[in-house]
Amino acid sequence: MKEINYKDMKFNPFNLIGGEWMLVTAGNEQSGCNTMTASWGHLGCLWGHNDPTAVIYLRPSRYTKEFVDKEEYFTLCVMDKSFKKQMAYLGSMSGRNENKIEKAGLTPVYTNESVYFSEAKLVLICKKEYKAELQDSGFIYQDTIDECYPKGDFHTMYVGKIEKVLVRDDEYLK
Repeated sequence: MKEINYKDMKFNPFNLIGGEWMLVTAGNEQSGCNTMTASWGHLGCLWGHNDPTAVIYLRPSRYTKEFVDKEEYFTLCVMDKSFKKQMAYLGSMSGRNENKIEKAGLTPVYTNESVYFSEAKLVLICKKEYKAELQDSGFIYQDTIDECYPKGDFHTMYVGKIEKVLVRDDEYLK
């Protein structure tokens, strides 16, 4: 992996998040880590700093949320298409009950900030800047609540400043 400047990146964010999916991961070498698959989120700039940010959403029931809440950083890992089966598995199983990272055949790489996977082709290392629970009062249409939150388990939104971008090859470079 090599570190690049975010300004040198080239990709379609809609395909990256919605099509390729990503792993949201947090933890440290002493306490361990957990990961989950995400197929929605946001990339952009916020608060006039012109710094790149990533926005993720985690349900309260997700084990990964405990790690994201506890740590200062989280990572977003984009995997090669050959990992689609493992990505589906990591999104449907809980790390509370088994070592799903090991079962998926992924190799954690711990850094000073967080943890990512050596098999990733793109890694965004994000420092948490903001967190808030989505609330039913914020929704314009009741249909969205009925479809996405029938149990009332609203996601928590996290905004992270993207501090480092790591790439395996030049696929994401201009």
